[in-house]
Parts: sequence; structure tokens; C-alpha cells
Amino acid sequence: MNKKNVLTIRIPEDLKDRLEKTASTQGVSLNQFALYAFTRGINDIETSNFFKQRITGKTKESIEAGFKKVMKKIGTKGKLPDWDKI
Repeated sequence: MNKKNVLTIRIPEDLKDRLEKTASTQGVSLNQFALYAFTRGINDIETSNFFKQRITGKTKESIEAGFKKVMKKIGTKGKLPDWDKI
């Protein structure tokens, strides 16, 4: 069983109002929505950091070459439309 912790934070009134409004429109409690927002935010940051680490020290050309190599392995069904090309 996960132990529950309490976190008290101070936020601007307008942000609190926005959080409450969004939680209400989503049909969840403020606590549930805040937990979702924190989780979503931390996941976004961790994903960004993962990709930053993966590309550190690489050139744009080497990244594109790696992407093209992977895409060749995947293959395509028919011709890609112009808007979907790099």
C-alpha cells in the first residue's frame, strides 16, 4: 500500500481559481486534478530531459541521418505527401 503524503504549496489566487474551474469541468476534485497536473508536468520534464541527454553533442545532420535510418527499417506504404516530409 502506498503511503499518502500531504504537500502544502502557496500559489497565486488566479492559478487556484483556474485549477478549481478546470477540476470542476473535468468532474474531479481539486486534489485529483492537482495530482494529475503534477504527474503530467513531471512526466513532460522527464521526457524532455531524456531527449536532451540523447542528443547532447550530436549534430543536426547526425540526428537526421539516424532518423532516416530508422525510417528505412520501418518502410512506408506508398508515397508520403509533401506536407509529411522532413
